[in-house]
Amino acid sequence: MTRYSRRRFIAMSAATLVAGRASAAGREVAYWRGQALGARAEIALCGISQAEAAPLFDGLETELLRIESLFSLYRSDSALAQLNRDQILRNPDPAVLHLLSEARAVFKATEGAFDPTVQPLFDLHARAFGEGRRAGADEVQQVRRRVGFEHVSLSPQAIRFQRSGMALTLNGIAQGYATDRLASLLKSAGLRDILVNAGEIRALGDGQGQGWRVSILGGRAFTLKDHAIATSDVSGTLVDPVAGIGHIFDPRRNAQLTSGPVSICHASAAIADAVSTAAVLMSPTERDLLRPLGAKIVGPSDIRS
Repeated sequence: MTRYSRRRFIAMSAATLVAGRASAAGREVAYWRGQALGARAEIALCGISQAEAAPLFDGLETELLRIESLFSLYRSDSALAQLNRDQILRNPDPAVLHLLSEARAVFKATEGAFDPTVQPLFDLHARAFGEGRRAGADEVQQVRRRVGFEHVSLSPQAIRFQRSGMALTLNGIAQGYATDRLASLLKSAGLRDILVNAGEIRALGDGQGQGWRVSILGGRAFTLKDHAIATSDVSGTLVDPVAGIGHIFDPRRNAQLTSGPVSICHASAAIADAVSTAAVLMSPTERDLLRPLGAKIVGPSDIRS
């Protein structure tokens, strides 16, 4: 299977920007770089040496492996793969239940714009492109009958699909979850100035005193403090480059999507991740639904050069 992953337009710039200020501020900065759920992952810890941070980073790598074992769409032994294959996941890990509960909250708040059950649409278009053709309207209509998060039951005993042939993708929220989880573990270890990028970015504390600086699409700089930021773009990854079909599908209607990238700021990276996925599918009027979630769309006026 060809592996398609969400392309992210947010890049951590702290590694260079913070390092340039570290000697003047007299505080060391430790860095880690690796992979998380198919995305580049980076962590910056202010006020701790590389040697002191080494055992913390070892623990985070172990945690990332656990997260992969739960939420990876491409590992055949992951909990998500088992659910998609068997249509039921008995006695789910509490983390899976927690994340799906968060996903359901965003699903309801956005009136279905965020819906993890769109995976069958992704599979259809990816398969058709691999066969050198475009998915037909009848095929799309048939597959859409298997889409709908309201047809997924959640309980500590089991997660169950109520319609045959359903499948979930957590690509629109799991990287945010991983970011939150790593930040939480580091905070529990007593660290206060933290920048985590596990596909989405979350900043805790002041960095070098004025917040953490990250760059977003176009190279513009944004100051982040005790918040997360996530960006989604329909055309970030094309499932069918010939037809121009992107990797984000509208679960509510069958339409060619042309929305540009949308960045969302929220206290939680998981919520920012899910809301940004929904926001690219929503009209300006529909985006009013995001306010009760506490999610803020980051526009040019919010950027500090």
